[in-house]
Amino acid sequence: MRIAVLMGGTSDERDVSLSSGAQVARALREAGHDVVAVDTVRGALPGEEEERLLREGVRAEPPRDLELALLDEGHTVALVRDPSLGQVDLFFLALHGGFGEDGTIQSLLDVAGVAYTGSDRLGCSLAMDKEVTKRLLRDAGIPTPDWLVGERTAREVEEALGLPVVVKAAGGGSSLRLHLAHDRAELEAAIAASRTWGDVVVFERYVNGREVTVGIVGDLALPVGEIIPAHEYFDYACKYQPGLAQEIFPADIPETWARRLQELALGTHRALRMRDFSRVDFMVDEFGEMWCLEANALPGMTANSLLPKGARAAGMPFSELCHRIAVLASARKRRG
Repeated sequence: MRIAVLMGGTSDERDVSLSSGAQVARALREAGHDVVAVDTVRGALPGEEEERLLREGVRAEPPRDLELALLDEGHTVALVRDPSLGQVDLFFLALHGGFGEDGTIQSLLDVAGVAYTGSDRLGCSLAMDKEVTKRLLRDAGIPTPDWLVGERTAREVEEALGLPVVVKAAGGGSSLRLHLAHDRAELEAAIAASRTWGDVVVFERYVNGREVTVGIVGDLALPVGEIIPAHEYFDYACKYQPGLAQEIFPADIPETWARRLQELALGTHRALRMRDFSRVDFMVDEFGEMWCLEANALPGMTANSLLPKGARAAGMPFSELCHRIAVLASARKRRG
């Protein structure tokens, strides 16, 4: 197939997306596809730019607001601007955050009538909004930590959820715009910071325990992985800088836990109307209770990201994983 890999964009997860996209493009070529790598801001990337992205990886800090604003000034979606993209068979989405993961670009591709990988606009928008996700999980009988949403005082949050407590943006990703408040002073500071986010704020009961994750490909739940960060929680640095987290696949957990987590991950994938692939994150507390934190409709797709590591533990190399996702999307388009 001729495949355009869409990456970049103007969200604060731009660097992660560029790294994912460059590695997906290389993997798809290894699988025999004809591939063009496309930054949705700048258009089709030359080979030397792809090589630079592969070489440099994700920077230690996310792009700053000024950098994103400069990109956004002349932002035109590349698939509208570049007529050569009308010749592709499939768009492989390696976008994260912003309009890439919230259903916006999926709506555009649906209107264009083209095939693309991953969840549609509904699945993406449901998974992107953490508060909506939690409501749907609760309705589906999937345990998720208690939460509050919207404008709240520190006293209200502490009385309802206790301390420590997690404060995060409903539409955030990569642990950006997330605070773990240990006491009243930190909670008040997190609430003050959240007023600059331009997003709905979610306060979530903190679950102390083991952080685990389950990838989904098609209808297959991949082996469970455990994440052991060097920092107090799995923050941006631990996610993308070498040596700051252990990511163990398969996790060293009882088989009964693994089966239950896979069942819950599949249930989450279906409840949120996701398709093709996703990743679902959990905490397992000291009593063995499993709590779903969130789902990712477009999880990281570098070779060392969590979903590909889970696939590798199932005997599926990165190039095969990317090929399988592309085939799932192509087959769906043919059926439609």
